[in-house]
Amino acid sequence: MRTPLRPVVLTGASGALGRELARRLGEASWPLVLTDIVPFPDPLPPAARFIVADLEDGAAILRLCEGAGTILHFGGVSVERPFEEVVGPNIRGLYHVYEAARREGARVVFASSNHVIGFYERTTPLDADCAFRPDGYYGLSKAFGELMARLYFDKHGVESVILRIGSCFPEPRDARMLSTWLSYADLARLVICAALASQVGVATIWGASANARSFWRRDDRAVIGWQPQDSADPFAPTLESRVGDDPVAERFQGGTFCAIDYTRDRG
Repeated sequence: MRTPLRPVVLTGASGALGRELARRLGEASWPLVLTDIVPFPDPLPPAARFIVADLEDGAAILRLCEGAGTILHFGGVSVERPFEEVVGPNIRGLYHVYEAARREGARVVFASSNHVIGFYERTTPLDADCAFRPDGYYGLSKAFGELMARLYFDKHGVESVILRIGSCFPEPRDARMLSTWLSYADLARLVICAALASQVGVATIWGASANARSFWRRDDRAVIGWQPQDSADPFAPTLESRVGDDPVAERFQGGTFCAIDYTRDRG
């Protein structure tokens, strides 16, 4: 594996996906600058340093991104929460990341989410250029992030790879994840391809493994040369009957996020 010549900043490094990426990229001796609002809970990889920073502190984000060639933006609120909890880290914090990328001429690999399209029905196959249908304030903030990526490319030439992550866990957990699961290994390979590709413009990629039941079809993965190697399919005999009892969660691609604070008729 090639090693980036300039430092790679990873926000959200203390979260589940951040820790996994830090370990895998650290094993490859990537020059990592890890950051989060809480301390990093694991031993630091050999070529890494960790800096505590709040995404809402623009000056701090600019400082820790000095000299960076790539920003892996996995920080912020990662589940559905009230608007006031989401807006600071996921909107203002994202702006600070893109301002740092503009100043440094860095590429952003943005951890977006399937929740930008959560209110499509599961029977509707989607291409990556479909319209947004966010299923909550979290998904709305990720849709904003994808539009920020487009703005900063069109206005400033900042390249972005948008990873529309499905359900990234060690193993799928229920019937929905037979469609949305992304293995940790496929995530790491996706991030590596996104960071090392020569030119990307703004590329949007479904973050899911090679699942036969996937809701999602065409995207920009050819731009970075990524193909998933894992699949949720072997888990189907165990999980295909593992469904919930909420008709809203089972109807839409966003699952339980769609059902949170849902006030329409559930019939």
